[in-house]
Amino acid sequence: MTEQKVAVVTGASSGIGAATARRLAADGFEVVLTARRTERIEALAKEIGGRAYTLDVTDRAAVDAFAAEVGRVDVLINNAGGAIGAESVENGDPDDWRAMYEVNVIGVLHMTQALLPALRATGDGTVLVLSSTAALAAYEGGGGYVAAKHAAHTIAATLRLELCGEPIRVIEIAPGMVRSEGFAVTRFRGDEDKAAAVYAGVAEPLTSEDIADTVSWAVTRPSHVNIDLLVVRPRAQAANHKVHRDL
Repeated sequence: MTEQKVAVVTGASSGIGAATARRLAADGFEVVLTARRTERIEALAKEIGGRAYTLDVTDRAAVDAFAAEVGRVDVLINNAGGAIGAESVENGDPDDWRAMYEVNVIGVLHMTQALLPALRATGDGTVLVLSSTAALAAYEGGGGYVAAKHAAHTIAATLRLELCGEPIRVIEIAPGMVRSEGFAVTRFRGDEDKAAAVYAGVAEPLTSEDIADTVSWAVTRPSHVNIDLLVVRPRAQAANHKVHRDL
């Protein structure tokens, strides 16, 4: 009998992370949900038959303790991240930049380093980094987030080179405009009106479920197939700066 594969999803308490956890559970994975919001991930773990671990990916000691306890890991979904603020580079708060770098970059580094031994031990591991189209092109007001996601993109690209020849795939998925729970609200520091304006007039932004579907497809390809980089945008968005709006 084949042992059930295990997928670890970071930032699984809401948005893309929660949708991905649900989708991978439906695909037959045992899903390990990690996030800082205990109540949310425990409820979702109960719903999908997974396991919940309260975890801050920027806390290396906590990540190492998690890695020592979790056991088998076949797939790591590095989803935890986010944007803070939309100020220009000139006016950006270094503390905001630092916080974004910690979760979007150092968090990916912590989780990947800590779980690589378990991924390697399966003989068929997958590391997936959820970056952003911000990882590939700059835009005004996005300096700190763009810088962090460019770094996450570089982690994936470098790791793929370093692990070449080993039985571990390294996948990057870069979403464009996604109307996911909390992302824009967090970016605009709780301002619901500014958050809503991001999607104003856009008929169909991507949803968290759209990205979860893409993650599912990428990690369930045959073992010899590696999706190096997959950019996903809504039809209304041709580039970061080119969005069709019906206003």
